[in-house]
Amino acid sequence: MSEDGVIKAAVLMLALGENEAAEVMRHLGPREVQKLGAAMATMKSIPHEQVETVLASFSIDATRNSSLGLDSDDYIRSVLTKALGDDKASSLLNRILGGRDASGIESLKWMDPQSVSDLIHNEHPQIVATILVHLERDQACEILSHFTERLRNDVVLRIATLDGVQPTALRELNDVLTKLLIGNENLKKQPMGGIRTAAEILNFMSGENEASTMDSLKSYDAEMAQKIMDEMFIFENIMDIDDRGIQLLLREVQSETLIIALKGAGQELREKIFKNMSQRAGEMMREDLDSKGPVRLSEVEAQQKQILQIIRRLAEEGQIILGGSGDDSYV
Repeated sequence: MSEDGVIKAAVLMLALGENEAAEVMRHLGPREVQKLGAAMATMKSIPHEQVETVLASFSIDATRNSSLGLDSDDYIRSVLTKALGDDKASSLLNRILGGRDASGIESLKWMDPQSVSDLIHNEHPQIVATILVHLERDQACEILSHFTERLRNDVVLRIATLDGVQPTALRELNDVLTKLLIGNENLKKQPMGGIRTAAEILNFMSGENEASTMDSLKSYDAEMAQKIMDEMFIFENIMDIDDRGIQLLLREVQSETLIIALKGAGQELREKIFKNMSQRAGEMMREDLDSKGPVRLSEVEAQQKQILQIIRRLAEEGQIILGGSGDDSYV
């Protein structure tokens, strides 16, 4: 969901009223609730015109779709209490969270990365790896960023070599996280972990952490490390996105973010970006890029990571189709 989409959704939730908002939010996943709750917390007063615009837009979208597809607890309590105050949040939370099991892995999905890191960093790296493959990739990456370099590298290696999780192993995790999941020996092991999972997590890492982890993986198994790199979507892979996808991407990216990101891009990729802009916008972007002074590579990588996160979101939403790092030098 784009930033503008989150704001509109927050306005809609506040306009619906407690019962209706609770029914909608019951079906949202942890990350969506966190984003939505945070946006609601910033809204002290909403202009009447903005509410009308959002409701009108929602009405149009609703008539175009036969149904609204929504996926799916401690963190939501904090977010909604800040947004609505103790009294109003209390009844809303009871409706949203009523009857839910907030134990085990599911409860970790609602916690901030630092808290999860504090909870699991002293566990055996294999247990940590098994936990992280159950979480959203960006959340797993943030949790890894709070580990020591040695632990981080060890855990990513174990994720990359993990080919599944036996139900009995999940039951053992119950002892660590209080009823993680209910296992069943008659079920086949769940396909979790592996090369792709490790690559997806590494995609969210900062350049420095990514380089350190890749060096560690290469020293352990160069062939496996190469497979992980082949699965990673890097900035230059934007060349594989079709023109329509590039145009959708450009609507989501701030100009300054794009300028800094393109400082570290090849000429061919720059030209692909320029040709998908209007002539005037392309000329202005060229001028801004030429006039931009030296930028630290770490800053370039940070802006490229932001763009890559937008690309992954658009790909997950089905709006675009995806085709097939290190020091502080200047570029």
